[in-house]
Amino acid sequence: MLVFNQKSELTAFLESQTIEFKSVGFVPTMGALHSGHLSLIQKSLENNDLTVVSIFVNPTQFNNNDDLKKYPRTLESDIEKIKKTNNKVIIYAPSVDDIYNNSVESASFNFDGIENQMEGKHRPGHFDGVGTIVKKLFQIVNPTNAYFGKKDFQQLQIVKKMVAKEKLIVKIIGCEILREQNGLAMSSRNERLSTETREKASLIFQFLRKSKVLFQKKSAQEVSKFVIESFKNINKFDLEYFEICDEEKLLPCLKKNKLKKYRAFIAVNVEGIRLIDNISLTK
Repeated sequence: MLVFNQKSELTAFLESQTIEFKSVGFVPTMGALHSGHLSLIQKSLENNDLTVVSIFVNPTQFNNNDDLKKYPRTLESDIEKIKKTNNKVIIYAPSVDDIYNNSVESASFNFDGIENQMEGKHRPGHFDGVGTIVKKLFQIVNPTNAYFGKKDFQQLQIVKKMVAKEKLIVKIIGCEILREQNGLAMSSRNERLSTETREKASLIFQFLRKSKVLFQKKSAQEVSKFVIESFKNINKFDLEYFEICDEEKLLPCLKKNKLKKYRAFIAVNVEGIRLIDNISLTK
């Protein structure tokens, strides 16, 4: 298995493979890999001649420095998990300096307003950081296809918007959310939860499923009120937001439109850990 720590070495290798390989699949991650990440890697392996996985905890997308410090870093374990999936996967695990060249700053992006909704409201500068690192990684890897999980649905839409505006030649593929046995969306942050809380956190998905049922007969405002009021009675689970938005522009649903697809989004803080999830309401 090849592991590169410097972009110059990775790009040189990829350029040497262009004759043999026609398509390059790319899975950008921040490490602490779980089955959700591995499913993205598997999809890339099935549909591309070569697959590259990046493992890099990007500092510019953290608006909370304490969260950045606590974010799990398990490179050796991550490499072993990838190796067991397929030992032909190429790994890019750079340093901050290799990515940012001693200037750890975000570029400024205009995502046509979708950056101001939900996560953007609660994490100032977050999506500038996301746009910055994804653009840098795309320029390094030059992938044919790139794979992102729908758990971070707003991020997926941000990346699609960035690719269109920057006129980058890469196809963005959104992949379905993988869940733990109790329904909790798989996330690297789950590892920081106590066993008891991790089990209880299944209620997040339970409320999302309930909201999908309610949305068939009730307004978005009524559904939101139900979820918000319900969380007031749940100890230790602090609801940061629950919103029902259209999938394209991520604007709050004020009145249902049969021509639009809607999705419910939720963010919950528990034990100092922030968990997000979402569900399609129109499937």
